[in-house]
Amino acid sequence: MNNELLTSIRGCLEGAERVLIVSHIRPDGDAVGSVLGLGLALEGAGKDVQMVLEDGVPAVFHHLEGSERIQKRPKGVFDLVIAVDASDLDRIGEALLNLRRSDNAEESVPDINIDHHITNLNFARYNLVITDAAATAEIIANHLEDFGLPLRQPIASALLTGIITDTLGFRTSNMAPQVFHTVAKLMEAGADLPSLYNSALHKRSILAARLWGVGLSKLRQDGPIVWTSLTQKDRQSIGYPGRDDGDLINLVSSIEEAAVAMVFVEQNNGTVKVSLRAQSGLDVAQVAQGFGGGGHKAAAGTQINGTLEEVQEKVLQAARALFAEEKL
Repeated sequence: MNNELLTSIRGCLEGAERVLIVSHIRPDGDAVGSVLGLGLALEGAGKDVQMVLEDGVPAVFHHLEGSERIQKRPKGVFDLVIAVDASDLDRIGEALLNLRRSDNAEESVPDINIDHHITNLNFARYNLVITDAAATAEIIANHLEDFGLPLRQPIASALLTGIITDTLGFRTSNMAPQVFHTVAKLMEAGADLPSLYNSALHKRSILAARLWGVGLSKLRQDGPIVWTSLTQKDRQSIGYPGRDDGDLINLVSSIEEAAVAMVFVEQNNGTVKVSLRAQSGLDVAQVAQGFGGGGHKAAAGTQINGTLEEVQEKVLQAARALFAEEKL
């Protein structure tokens, strides 16, 4: 780790008075946990912090202390802007539009970028990007002390949730011994691992379960590729409030025959969100990158202009071509 980078980031944090923290659209547990964990830690250091996620906090994370304070749009003037768990500015959505800065810095460019995606574009003044980390929340947890920030129970719970969700319960291929050291540190600070695990990975609303039912009824398979889709009408018919798949992708990826799993979710702006998962040894990030997305080898995603049928055909064709030489 570059000590000069850590020192520069600490200097930015110590010198700031009003801080904005943002993450990506359709936030997952790592986005929510990273925003909340870092935000609460900065508040503990006496900073005026605003936490923003364009799509709000998914219901599955409402149990985290402070989650109700996360807003959908920033308000006021900021002298420090931090992006977490976002590989590029487009992934942040509109959370930085019409941003007001107390200095004369370029309004839409964050000062600090903390992330673990290999596709990160290093778009900030200071980029703490560690691609072998299991989650962005792990990076934050490991460097709170370097930043001069406290670690209390609500902070530890948020960060542990980020690690649990991004590793799918400690079973992704990027798990390493040091991750468990970080988990132990967060548990020692008061995070309740069994409860957080259950809330993040097991509990689901009845609407999410109904959404799963719709998606599972449309499962399709082409050799090692298994996929399904969700239309706007599907979500409306059951009253599902989000624009996501309710974590259906993780259920599809658990299917024995699915070396590659995909879920296509029709959006309301003429685009389709695509989530991809792969068995160890395969790289679905290459598929996502081909359509302007990104992620990790085993888990990636993108959003593509076009109809559901058009996007499905394009992505499936690209995946078939990429994995044609694999012995699946």
